[in-house]
Amino acid sequence: MYLNCHSFHSLRYGTIPLDDLIRQTADCGVTAAALTDINTVTGIYDFIKGCEASGIKPLVGIEFRCRHKFRYIGLAKNAAGLAQMNRFLTDHNFTGAPLPEKAPAFESVYFIYALENAPAQLGDNEFIGIRPDQLSRLYMPELKKKISKMVILRPVVFRTKREYNLHRILRAVDLNELLSKLGSEDCCQKSDMMIPETELTDLYKDYPLIIQNTRYIIEHCNFQYDFESPKNKKHYTKNKAGDIALLTTLAEEGLVWRYGRHNPEAKARVEKELKVINDLEFCGYFLITWDIIRYSNSRGFLHIGRGSGANSIIAYCLGITDICPLELDLYFERFLNENRKSPPDFDIDWSWKERDVILKYIFDRYGYENVAFCGTNVEFKYRSIFREVGKVFGLPKDELDLLAKNPMKLHQTNSIVSLVQQYGMMLEKYPNMRSMHSCGILISEEPLTNYTPLEMPPKGFPIVLFDMHTAEDIGFDKFDILSQRGIGHIDDTVKIIEQNRGIRINIRDTRLSKNEQSANVYLAQGRTIGCFYIESPAMRGLLRRLKCDNYKTLVAASSIIRPGVAQSGMMKEYIFRHNNPSKFEYFHPVFEKELGETYGIMVYQEDVIKIALHYGGLSAADGDILRRAMSGKGRSKAALQKVKDDFFVAASAKGHPEELSREIYRQIESFAGYSFCKAHSASYAVESYQSLYLKVHYPVEFMVAVINNQGGFYRTEIYVHEARMAGAVIHTPCVNKSQYETSLYGTDIYLGFMHLQGLDSKLSQFIAYERDRNGIYKSLEDFINRVPMGIENVKVLIFIGAFRFTGKTKNQLLVQVSLLMNNFKPENRGLMLIEQPAKEFKLPVLERSVFEDAFDEIELLNFPISCTVFDLLQTRHRGDVMVRDLLKYHKKQVRMLAYLISTKQVPTKRGNMYFGTWIDHEGAYFDTAHFPDSLVNNPFQGGGCYLLLGTVEIDYHFPTITISRMAKMPFIPDPRYSDSDKRYTTQHNIKQDVSSTHRQPYPQEHEINLPRHRMKF
Repeated sequence: MYLNCHSFHSLRYGTIPLDDLIRQTADCGVTAAALTDINTVTGIYDFIKGCEASGIKPLVGIEFRCRHKFRYIGLAKNAAGLAQMNRFLTDHNFTGAPLPEKAPAFESVYFIYALENAPAQLGDNEFIGIRPDQLSRLYMPELKKKISKMVILRPVVFRTKREYNLHRILRAVDLNELLSKLGSEDCCQKSDMMIPETELTDLYKDYPLIIQNTRYIIEHCNFQYDFESPKNKKHYTKNKAGDIALLTTLAEEGLVWRYGRHNPEAKARVEKELKVINDLEFCGYFLITWDIIRYSNSRGFLHIGRGSGANSIIAYCLGITDICPLELDLYFERFLNENRKSPPDFDIDWSWKERDVILKYIFDRYGYENVAFCGTNVEFKYRSIFREVGKVFGLPKDELDLLAKNPMKLHQTNSIVSLVQQYGMMLEKYPNMRSMHSCGILISEEPLTNYTPLEMPPKGFPIVLFDMHTAEDIGFDKFDILSQRGIGHIDDTVKIIEQNRGIRINIRDTRLSKNEQSANVYLAQGRTIGCFYIESPAMRGLLRRLKCDNYKTLVAASSIIRPGVAQSGMMKEYIFRHNNPSKFEYFHPVFEKELGETYGIMVYQEDVIKIALHYGGLSAADGDILRRAMSGKGRSKAALQKVKDDFFVAASAKGHPEELSREIYRQIESFAGYSFCKAHSASYAVESYQSLYLKVHYPVEFMVAVINNQGGFYRTEIYVHEARMAGAVIHTPCVNKSQYETSLYGTDIYLGFMHLQGLDSKLSQFIAYERDRNGIYKSLEDFINRVPMGIENVKVLIFIGAFRFTGKTKNQLLVQVSLLMNNFKPENRGLMLIEQPAKEFKLPVLERSVFEDAFDEIELLNFPISCTVFDLLQTRHRGDVMVRDLLKYHKKQVRMLAYLISTKQVPTKRGNMYFGTWIDHEGAYFDTAHFPDSLVNNPFQGGGCYLLLGTVEIDYHFPTITISRMAKMPFIPDPRYSDSDKRYTTQHNIKQDVSSTHRQPYPQEHEINLPRHRMKF
């Protein structure tokens, strides 16, 4: 009997989580209820499932509000009614036009007005909702005659008094208002909560017609939803037969392209996959993905296909992925099998610069009515909770900052803070606002407004009002269209090489880069800075510990460094076995045969399937059920139990001792939740190799591309350093050479204007545009005449040396710009400088040291170009040991002077420790470990150079220095200032890269619990 229930999907209004609302509805003996969240249908599908499971008839609808004002409630009679409301709300969302006060004339929707805003004339499908507290007004003649069009209206917004207070806090947050200033019209009524149905109907017992009208609506609202049938665009061609015919043709052509004409193993795999794809009706999904890739290739774009889709040979033959599943023994069942109800998943990456072009193609090709991004709920998070709630209680900004930045145990103790904490914690995990999924796209057979209203965020592509989990539940298979800077590095490098050297490289041909000899040498040495996925200090250290010099080891490294695998202890165990192959036994011959590549360790998710298949005798499809269930993705405990029982029965039938089978099943249980998808790792490894190949053979071009794609793990300075080490000559920005991005001429790199602190970005781009259009700048006057830039921006360019082509010193240029621009009016720009050339003054030549330029550069770029940071130190000492000699000092104490690159905080059982990455004055990298006890008296003090004292520990070929003492070294005084207070401030601009990880400490060797010897029977 409740026709107006709100869940917490009525953003910043409702307080009841959806599951709790359904539970309360059942507890109150309610036989039918309508979910009518404000301007959304986000929760209706979960509501339908939950109500049906609880024996409640679900009604679905929308409460329409405009600028916080109630308009009417719409209840869908059927699917057509929901579609009508969705389209109506979508039009409002797209145009921004206010919702009309009179509901539209929809045949399949019942509309309910509040008593206060009901129109004089009501249509057949329109009713007036009468609240219990309004019943006493029905004696009035003008209302009495409308009873025949009245229904019960008892809104549900909250459950308890505390939740009513929470509702008021949400309203204050939404309205950006102090709690004390909320008006009654801003909030719901104190009675807007659910009571048992019998009590509700008893309130209306004197008005049986109102009860009858309410039941009439309930009886005639029969929205039903088919959760089983696919909702994606069904066919790429006109029908199923056409799809499988086209997919077969494309697969056969790709088979010849990838494997030649005589490869029976590949041919059999193609035929097997085609059958499963057709049986599960995923031909259209594959063909649409192929179509997107075909368009991308036609535009010359580079893409990377990854995810579990790389387990498919069809995807490989269609060019969606570049991973051969036969080479890596990848199981198709990990991606798609007859027992797997969840949809397939292709993750496809493009350069961040080209992704929008791909998106536009998809929307244009398949229609804006049928294509949209998945939505996502942005939840109230710890910091935002205390900031938002504290604000409505009137706390000042400094107190809000303390609440947001500190854990609760460090908060002040007073009554207001206590209330902020109390209600703040109630909001944890509540949705705060809707947003756009970063990459998930739906392509629907029917218009998407049949399922949801759409919103149009600033990005310009529509989004649905539910997330990817709901999308999967209701029958959609999303397409993941992603972007990453790593592809931008590769793509731009190829273009720069052609421009700079006239060489065209087909980097899409992975045979060029994968396992290339020179790249393998760099890989084993960890010389991978700038390369996708393998440049972080942790990854470079792992590569060196493994002496990783081939593709398959890189695939393994890309997997074992993942947080889950490393945290399980498998990374440590893999490193041990890789370096000590004679010091362990394979647990069982199946482990040696099937997991020999990973030394008997279940590193990959596919390995779980292998053991279930080859030891337990399960099918690969059942093995995938086992893997998914143990990794937390399985939804049916009964299905897991059945597969587990089948495992032991099949293992017994194969003659395996029960004790052995139980230990192997325990290992599966222990590591299935931590293992990583091998196809993902293989995809990462291919892209890493492409990056590394370019770095090895074209290092200067590669580093320019990395800089222009705004780097990767490190700040720009580190990539500039890499370019210099590769032979490049680095120049500060120049108005006649530089672009907005960094430019390359031979081996001369001119940093782009984008890197200058305090320079307007639009004007920065205009400098190059004007130069390309009207020729180089002849002088400072010529520049000022042509570029509409204020004096402060011109001074920035002078200080960085952008006018050095004039032959004048910075001091002379500063005097000149002051004479030209101090009394300069922008409207007289061209007139003044053309008709009245600036008078030349003979200025004294003021000596300027290279150190002054270096400090200018630190101020404007955050790092020096004219010299190195070591040249700016007061000390001439450069340490006793260089990086090149560290391997000679195992277990010995060394003293080094080094420049800090990055720090990473990690948890240990003794407290938080740090890892540092540094370069010595020769430019070589090394790593340090800082344990909690040493950090007490030797903390990091920001970016700069430090004198380090520590002991060298060589761990499987990789030296790390455990620091016992360190001290930051002072720079020389800034020669640009005479004021002692300013002479030591610029050096604070020197940066460091800071990261931290929030995880459980890695296990010790004895805690890994993976036997290194066979069981004895």
